[in-house]
Amino acid sequence: MEFKTHISVQNLDVFYGTERALKDITVDIPDKKITVIIGPSGCGKTTLLKSFNRLVDSMDEVKVSGKVFLDGENIFDPKVEITHIRKKMGLLSQKPFPLPMSIYDNVAYGPRIHGIRDKKELGRIVEHYLKQSSLWDEVKDRLHAPASRLSLGQQQRLCLARGLAVEPEIILGDEPTSALDPKSSQRIEQRFLELKREYTIVIVTHILRQAMRLADYVVFLYLGELIEHGPAEDILVDPKEEMTKEYIKGIIS
Repeated sequence: MEFKTHISVQNLDVFYGTERALKDITVDIPDKKITVIIGPSGCGKTTLLKSFNRLVDSMDEVKVSGKVFLDGENIFDPKVEITHIRKKMGLLSQKPFPLPMSIYDNVAYGPRIHGIRDKKELGRIVEHYLKQSSLWDEVKDRLHAPASRLSLGQQQRLCLARGLAVEPEIILGDEPTSALDPKSSQRIEQRFLELKREYTIVIVTHILRQAMRLADYVVFLYLGELIEHGPAEDILVDPKEEMTKEYIKGIIS
């Protein structure tokens, strides 16, 4: 199966102090597909994900070498404007973090930062992205209520709407359903499957069943090393590497 590349990782090393968290990672992330990064806890999944929006090197004592190309631009080039890179990314964390303001203002926050002031346009944006996140029908009559009053599942969908409202190219999810109940998780997963028509989506998960439901492409990491990667049907059904086989079978975790 042929994929068009959106993110290209080349010889990426990440050190936390003296600990080498990622070891010479080279992998291409396909455009407008769902890529799922799998592997045991502490294997470097989140580190790899956060290297895509330069969050990983914002921490003290972190050293990064190698290259990550996004739309042909090396995002670790010293001349690159980090805010320009991050505008292309929408990040969903494990636990939703709505801003301490209304539902409406959460979604309008990013567009306002980028200069949109017209109330009619902001209203259109808020409605559009709440619909894209399957939240509009539940909140349209209480847009000015505090976001904190929403359930966890609704808060995560609100955070998705807030991320989409700045019109990113890529959606990053760091175990985005791990704090949610099964029904809310299902809704988020369904949105991902629909949104991949417009966005490149990269998700970290420790749930193999979720990877099987969502993944077009799979990246398997173990102790900071890239063991195997490829189309989901190859890696999850018929992996080549013995370590991948053991992880899929639950022998190593």
